[in-house]
Amino acid sequence: MSEFPADIFTEPVGIDPDTLANLGPLRRLAGVWEGSKGRDIAPSASGGSDERFLERIEMQPIDPQTNGPQLFYGLHYLIRATRPREKGTYHHQVGYWLWEPATGMVIQTLAIPRAQVAMAVGRTTADARRFALSAARGAPTYGICSGPFLEHAFRTDSYRIEVTLNDNGTWSYDEETVIQVLGRA
Repeated sequence: MSEFPADIFTEPVGIDPDTLANLGPLRRLAGVWEGSKGRDIAPSASGGSDERFLERIEMQPIDPQTNGPQLFYGLHYLIRATRPREKGTYHHQVGYWLWEPATGMVIQTLAIPRAQVAMAVGRTTADARRFALSAARGAPTYGICSGPFLEHAFRTDSYRIEVTLNDNGTWSYDEETVIQVLGRA
C-alpha cells in the first residue's frame, strides 16, 4: 500500500493563505536574525581549522505551496556568514524551510554557490521546541548532490541540523556536516 493517495492531482480546498499562522514549529524562525557566536570546525591543508563567524539569516514567509494533495507552508531564507575582521562573505546559502502539517514533516532545502545542494528532512509536531533534520549522500530522496570537484576532493556524506527554540524568543542551531577529504581517513 502506498503512503500517497490514488488521486495525485486534486489540490486541497480551503487553503488558509496565512502562512505565519500555519508554519507549525517554523513560525518562530520568521524574521531577520544576526548571530556572533558561530563556530566552524573545518578541514584545511594543515589539518583543520576552528574559526568564529558572524551570520545574518533572513527568513521570509512564502505563499502556501501544493503538489497535488500535498500542502506546504514555508519560509524562503538567505544566510550570509563572514569572519570577524574580514570583508568578504565566506559562506552564502539560500533555500526553503517547509512545514507539511498533514505529516509533521519539516524539510530544509539549501544551495550554496560552490556547486552543492541538499534537502534534509525530519518529523516533529507543530508545537515542538526542538527538532532535527538530516540528509545523506546517495539517497534517492532528501539527499545531497555536489559538483564534480566537491564530489572528488571534499565529498559530503551527511548533513544534520538540530534547531532549538529558546524561551526568550530566540533560536539556535547545531549543524554537523560529515566530509570525506581526498587522501585523509
